Amino acid sequence: MNLTFKSRIFIYLLIVSLCGVFITSFTIFFGVENQFSDYLKKNREEQIAEIREIALLQYDRNGELMNEQIDDITHRHAMSEDLYYQLYDRDGDLLLDTTSFLSMMGMMNGMHGSSSKESDNYQSDSYPLKQNGRTVGTLVVFYPEELTGEDFIFLNEIKRNILLAVLITIILSVLFSLLFSNRLTTGLRKIIHAVTGLRKSQWRSRVPVQELTEEMRPLGESFNQLAESLAKEETLRKQFTANFAHELRTPLATLRSHIEAFQDGIWEADAKKLEQCHDELMRLVRLVNELEKLIAAENPQIRLDRTNIELGKLLTSIENQFSSLFMKKGVDLKINYPEEQRWFSGDRDKVIQILTNLVNNALQYTPEGKSVFIDIAATDTEMTFIVKDEGKGISKEDLPFLYERFYRGDKSRDRKTGGIGIGLSIVKALVEAHQGKIKIQSQLGVGTTVKVQFPIK
Repeated sequence: MNLTFKSRIFIYLLIVSLCGVFITSFTIFFGVENQFSDYLKKNREEQIAEIREIALLQYDRNGELMNEQIDDITHRHAMSEDLYYQLYDRDGDLLLDTTSFLSMMGMMNGMHGSSSKESDNYQSDSYPLKQNGRTVGTLVVFYPEELTGEDFIFLNEIKRNILLAVLITIILSVLFSLLFSNRLTTGLRKIIHAVTGLRKSQWRSRVPVQELTEEMRPLGESFNQLAESLAKEETLRKQFTANFAHELRTPLATLRSHIEAFQDGIWEADAKKLEQCHDELMRLVRLVNELEKLIAAENPQIRLDRTNIELGKLLTSIENQFSSLFMKKGVDLKINYPEEQRWFSGDRDKVIQILTNLVNNALQYTPEGKSVFIDIAATDTEMTFIVKDEGKGISKEDLPFLYERFYRGDKSRDRKTGGIGIGLSIVKALVEAHQGKIKIQSQLGVGTTVKVQFPIK
């Protein structure tokens, strides 16, 4: 049988509560009876000791065991304590016998005149009375084997109260177990409700973390972070769809118009027109290639071909690749080469791809007459590349989204000012594949600084 989580908690709490109630109640129930019986026994022994003490004191004074005080005490015990005595002297002669009261007490209690010797409900103990090591008499005491009279009523009243308390405790256990199980599952139900909403594409579904217990609060916070991330991804997906459609629309429209013009005989397929068609086609090819690079970079099973890379040669390769482009735009490329050879472990092609993306971004956003700087900061545990430009910078609102796929801070559709927004996504994926870190600092009108840290192995 499949039980709900709430039902399971209710049953577990109830079982624990009832076990505690029954163990405690049975311990008290039988403990009270034993303690009460021990109390009566001790009280009876004290009364018997009092009779023996008085008898021996009397014998020490006048040589007789019996006196008026003993007669009064034994009669009172017979009437009120259900305790009966027979006193014998040293010759075995009977001096005192209160067992005759058994018939009278038996009639009062429904025993119909049973005597001490005939009744199976009484037992007897014999106590020798000794003076100076010599037996001067014997005291025989008769008392009921089970509780009778007021003692019986008192013990039954206690048991009844204990059973009533147990019943009330069981009812409270059921109520509180139901209350606690409901309280403990409230937070879970709220999380389930939020998950259901998120499954139905309700991206604003959130868990009220402040209403959760301390143990479930991290789960609620994690869900809210996941929901925010999914909502952000959904926004970026829609933005990418619009950007990507626009990126495809322009070259496709150009190709379509040119081909239709060729088909209708409006244009002749000369070299210039064919070159324009080829440029638009290559624009589509580059777009697909960038998407393929992103997919490859974000592959969790990306494989690195690690080699020992020397910084000087790596920076020289970057300078040779970009020197003509910087010169053409009128931007200075300043590289701070290390004074001595330094090595680190990494995939050379992917490291070059990282630096190429960063330097190319810096070149695109740096105006003529300004500079781009490449610097190195090395420690015993990591190697840091620093690419700094004097471009227009990035707003604070855009900084948190720079690594998101398909995001462009520049909302214009001009490819000259930015691609479809996957360059930094590729860079971040490749850096993390090297177990490295990337940090971006920027200020509008001042420039941007990108730091890429690789661990040295």
